[in-house]
Amino acid sequence: MTVYSGPVFEMAANQFTVIANHLEIPMDERARLLMPKRSVTVSCPIHRDDGTVAVFEGYRVQHHLTMGPTKGGTRFAPSVDIGEVAALAIWMSWKCALVGLPYGGAKGGVNVDVTQISKRELESLSRRYMQEMIPFVGPHTDVMAPDMGTNEQVMAWFMDTYSMYQGQTVTEIVTGKPVSSGGTLGRREATGRGVAYLARRVLKELAINPSGATAVVQGFGNVGSYAALELHHYGLKITAVSDHTGALYDEKGLDIPALMHHAQLHGSIAGFSNELHFDPAEVLTLPCDVLVPAAMERVIDARVAGKLRCRVLAEGANGPTTPEADLVLDKRNEIFLIPDILCNSGGVVVSYFEWVQDLQQLFWEEEEVMRREYQILDRAFETMLKRAKADNISHRTAAMAIGVEKVRAAKNTRGLFP
Repeated sequence: MTVYSGPVFEMAANQFTVIANHLEIPMDERARLLMPKRSVTVSCPIHRDDGTVAVFEGYRVQHHLTMGPTKGGTRFAPSVDIGEVAALAIWMSWKCALVGLPYGGAKGGVNVDVTQISKRELESLSRRYMQEMIPFVGPHTDVMAPDMGTNEQVMAWFMDTYSMYQGQTVTEIVTGKPVSSGGTLGRREATGRGVAYLARRVLKELAINPSGATAVVQGFGNVGSYAALELHHYGLKITAVSDHTGALYDEKGLDIPALMHHAQLHGSIAGFSNELHFDPAEVLTLPCDVLVPAAMERVIDARVAGKLRCRVLAEGANGPTTPEADLVLDKRNEIFLIPDILCNSGGVVVSYFEWVQDLQQLFWEEEEVMRREYQILDRAFETMLKRAKADNISHRTAAMAIGVEKVRAAKNTRGLFP
C-alpha cells in the first residue's frame, strides 16, 4: 500500500519501471530509488477578505537527499494532490542528476484556484504555507522555487516569512525571487530560453533553417511565453499559441512581443484578437517544425501522438507525454523528441546558479548566467544523444537512464543507513 495515487504518479512509476527494466536494476533496489524519502501534508488556514476562515491543503514531497538538498517548485492549482506532487518530485530527481546538479528532487503545492482569491489572500496563504514548512525546509535541506500558480512575488513572501523566523535575511531558502530580493538575472526567462535553445540546436541537427521554420506553443505561461519569444528571436514563425482561455492561430506568424505584452497586462491571451481564434483542442496537431507543449501533464496521449505533425517535440511542461504515447512516438522516427527532464531543465539550472550566488553573496551578469546555462544544456544534450545512439534506445529512455543511474550510484556508494 502507498499514500501516492492518481494518474500522474502512476505515470512516473510506469516510466521508472521501464528504465529499471532497461538498466536491469534488481527488484529489491527499486522501491528505495522510486519512493520519496519524506512527504508532508499541512493545513493552511487563512482569513478571507469577507472575515471568514478558509482552510487549504498543502503538500511538500522530498524525493531523496542523497546528493545534496532537495530542489523543486511550489504549485498553487486546483489539481494539486499528494500523488501529483510526488510524481513531480521524482521527475525533478532524474532531471537534476541528468544535468549534473547537486540536488535531489522535491515539489510542493497547495490545492487552490488562485483566480478565486485576492492578492491579500494569496499573500496570507503563501506565508502560512511557508510557516508550516519551516521545520522541514532550509538552504541545505530543501530549496523551493516557483511553479504553476506561483511567481517571483510569492517567492519573496516565502523568503521573508522564513527569514523572520530565523532572525536574519536568508535569501538562499528559495530561488526564482525578484532580483531586488536576491534573485538572479535571467531566472524568469531561463526555462523558456532553454527550451528554445535546445529546439534550435535540434533544427540544426536536422538541417532545418530556423529562419522560415514554424512553431506552435501550447501553454502561454512563463515557460511557453519565453520559449515563444526566444524562438521568435531565432527567426521562427509562431503560428499558434494557446492557454487556459483559448487559442490563437495565424499561418503568417503571430506578433509574439505584442502578445506577451498583452498577456502580462491581462493575465492571459484572451482579448488579444477576435479574428485569430482557434480550437484549443486542435493546437497540438497543427503542422509545424517545432511543437512546444508547455502546459499540463498528460496532454499527448496515444491518439494525439499518432496525429502529431511536427519535426521537433520540445517538452516544456513536466510529463506532457504519456507512456502509451511514447510507444507511438518510438515508431515515428521523423519526430525528434527532446524529453522534459532535459528540455525544461534550464529553470532548475539557473535556480542552482541563484542558490550559489546567494550563498556566496556574489552575483553574475546575465550574459554569464546564459552562457553557463547553455553550456550545461549542451553537455547534457550530447550525453543523452550519445547514449541513445550507443544503446539504440529512445531519447527519453536515454535521458532517464542517465539520471536514474547517477542517483542509484550515489545511494549505493553511501550505503543503507542501519
